[in-house]
Amino acid sequence: MDQSITRWLNAQAGNNALLDSLMIAVTQFGVPLLVLLVVVQWWGKSERIHVRHVCVAAGLSFLVGLGVNQVILLFLHRLRPYDAGVSHLIISGSSDWSFPSDHATAVFAIAASFLLHGFGRRGLAFLVAALVVCVSRVYVGTHYVSDVLGGASTGLVAAGVIRLLYWEGTRADRIVTGIL
Repeated sequence: MDQSITRWLNAQAGNNALLDSLMIAVTQFGVPLLVLLVVVQWWGKSERIHVRHVCVAAGLSFLVGLGVNQVILLFLHRLRPYDAGVSHLIISGSSDWSFPSDHATAVFAIAASFLLHGFGRRGLAFLVAALVVCVSRVYVGTHYVSDVLGGASTGLVAAGVIRLLYWEGTRADRIVTGIL
């Protein structure tokens, strides 16, 4: 089923120049754009301290999620779908293993952080963006659907762990959120 859905999402890759360009742009710039959107919120005016706390939590979730992925990659060595003949690659290939998707981990860590801290509208906007990034990773041929689901899971768990361990209003939080 994983291969079938991956093939289905990747089927139009290389056949539609406009869609290819859009998906390539999303896959290349989606994560940096979401990180930038988190960073610019640091200087927002409303709920400044709470927003800053959530920005730090999102950054920590991002880093913890990617760290967990590196540990997973030590034990799981899954070929990329283009190397296995499942997908048609329309971007440059990657030299690392396929599972889990770092892109999915990063964007879901950000979205989950905002949702878990009570920023429903922002969190939903980040979630929609995260879903688009995940679809783009399968569309361009670099991941299986299960790779992005695995990455999304890592991001969600990392955000949940950070939510439990990094409390708003602690001395460390006040120091960090008071910068600039």
